[in-house]
Amino acid sequence: MSTTAAKLAELREKLELAREPGSPGAIAKREAQGRPSARARIEALLDKGSFHEIGALAKTPGNADNPYGDGVVTGHGTIDGRPVAVISHDQTVFGGSVGEMFGRKVVATMEFAAKIGCPYIGINDSGGARVQDAVTSLAWYANMAIPQESLSGVCPQISIMLGKCAGGAVYQPINTDVVVASEEAYMFVTGPDVIKSVTGEDISLEELGGARRQAQYGNIHHVAEDEAGAFAWVRNYLSYMPSSCNDEAPVVNPGLEPELTSFDYELDTIIPDQDNAGYDMHEIILRIFDDGEFHEFGGQVAPNMIVGFSRVDGRSVGVVANQPLYLAGALDAAAADKASHFIRICDAYNIPLVFLTDTPGFLPGADQEKIGVIKRGGRFLFAFAAATVPKVTIVTRKAYGGGYAVMGSKQLGADINFAWPTARIAVMGAEQAVTLLRRREIEAAGDKGPELREQLINMYNEFIATPYVAAERGYIDSVIEPSATRLELRKALNLLRNKDVQRNPRKHHLLPL
Repeated sequence: MSTTAAKLAELREKLELAREPGSPGAIAKREAQGRPSARARIEALLDKGSFHEIGALAKTPGNADNPYGDGVVTGHGTIDGRPVAVISHDQTVFGGSVGEMFGRKVVATMEFAAKIGCPYIGINDSGGARVQDAVTSLAWYANMAIPQESLSGVCPQISIMLGKCAGGAVYQPINTDVVVASEEAYMFVTGPDVIKSVTGEDISLEELGGARRQAQYGNIHHVAEDEAGAFAWVRNYLSYMPSSCNDEAPVVNPGLEPELTSFDYELDTIIPDQDNAGYDMHEIILRIFDDGEFHEFGGQVAPNMIVGFSRVDGRSVGVVANQPLYLAGALDAAAADKASHFIRICDAYNIPLVFLTDTPGFLPGADQEKIGVIKRGGRFLFAFAAATVPKVTIVTRKAYGGGYAVMGSKQLGADINFAWPTARIAVMGAEQAVTLLRRREIEAAGDKGPELREQLINMYNEFIATPYVAAERGYIDSVIEPSATRLELRKALNLLRNKDVQRNPRKHHLLPL
């Protein structure tokens, strides 16, 4: 019978093999490409020394020579001292493709996240299905979808795309809350070679599935310069999130600057005198949230819409804001998608929403109609109406047409609505309204038509498109000085902290998909 010492030696030998289970050729190829190992990536993401691996000795049954791990490293650790579950594809073992033990390990990791209530993070670098495993690989792709659906909206799910991810390897990530990628990452259902052989279309890898391109398609929410940047973005993102929907997000430095500051007073001059002049909404965000911190989400697509996380009195909030520097802050299909997805994330994890409104409404045009602006704008409206978290709106300037409704209107469910005295709230802008309503009168005025038109525009702005008309009808709760915004926002969210909305029971609602 072997001794205890021999058994320990055997264990150590197996664990050493499991640390780098790939073939020498596969490891050399990875190193030549300058890519870290699956474990090194996990260690770069998590707190130093916190990773505890699960399933290191798992292998595909039926062949004693099959490598350990089966193409994926799984386990748990901490980020900023808080537990997370994590997986990382190992390209040196079966190309990181999905087999039976791969699937079992991933499912177990998601079930662990659900059991303890912690975020689940997938580091993806996989070629997709394992061809030699035939239907077994496909079956485990399907099996992995079940716990993922159960985890959705319960615990934060994040996918980090590194390397080339194809086929089935992109379906699980796209169903997580957030997809982050490095510049050198690719993701696509079918690669360029297969596309050319089937359809004859000749397309480059970059054009088909490059990270920047996929961000434009709305499939990636942040593209980082490199892997380290992607990991840093994820760590910062999680600092704003609760561990699960049953927890609260961390509170960071509450009670800062309880009085007005010089930064606050700068808001009193930030809106240009000319209604059509642009300004950077980031400058307002910088001044009304704690420490000027803002973690932007989806910044590489639909720049006319800004969404991201900040804090008010130390507590996480989601920010949805128009950007007047792009399309004058007009809403389009891409902006609607961006906002609706972000709103649903915040609502799922009980993060209050703050709307900063300056929009002329939805962007007109045949191109927008062709890409489904009606349906996609409807999803935005639906997401806002369905959200039960505290919702506070600040109208800084324009709130016209459908843009007024979806950008935090009281009628659609906002709890507290503020407006600055610079606000313009109406069905449409003065120029368009005067043209529509008084065109014949202006034409009849002959040479005095331009002068009359200017007078009518001024009257419209003075008597119709003002925040005071909306306040008189109860659509705006308070018209405030811009410099008071930060402290008024703090009071409003403190007041709404215990908001509780009970919905009628149903199986699920029907989004306009």
